[in-house]
Amino acid sequence: MMKVKTISFNHTGVISIDTPIAKMFAVLVGSLVIAALAQISIPVPFSPVPITGQTIGVIMVGGLLGSKHGAFAVMAYLLEGASGIPVFAEFKAGAHVLVGPTAGYLWAFIPAAYLTGYCAEKGFTLKPVTSFLTCFVSTTLILLSGTAFLALFNLGFEKALLLGFYPFLVGDVVKSVVSAAMLTAVRKAG
Repeated sequence: MMKVKTISFNHTGVISIDTPIAKMFAVLVGSLVIAALAQISIPVPFSPVPITGQTIGVIMVGGLLGSKHGAFAVMAYLLEGASGIPVFAEFKAGAHVLVGPTAGYLWAFIPAAYLTGYCAEKGFTLKPVTSFLTCFVSTTLILLSGTAFLALFNLGFEKALLLGFYPFLVGDVVKSVVSAAMLTAVRKAG
């Protein structure tokens, strides 16, 4: 008789994935979650950077799948977008997006998911305060990387801060609170 495995959480609250097929499926689903949340997008009139839900997706995927599989899910998301599938914010697609003004934010998703996943594996997302701090550090990493890359577009660092960092700080805190609450809730439910 074949034994059917269910999704379970290990002692730190990260999803336990035991077969190669299940791992690939989890990575694919993670990339699709990020793609879906990327479409929650609010253009900012004075900035090339929109406010999106994809940051929450990156943090959730990293926190639930762990460092390695979370980072793989982000890489799959970036590959999907680069190959022409309209998964980026505002249904954008193409490799040019990965070298455009918002590329620094997108590339920072990989270390942010890894960092969140690593902290989740160490148990930091089990409690609300440490979960928030984990999420805040990860989302701030995305903001800093994106701002640094934005500065390369003949803006200079000061203007890049005005267009790509300061306007998003409040959202950074809100997204961190939402992500931390969701991660903590999922662990309690699991």
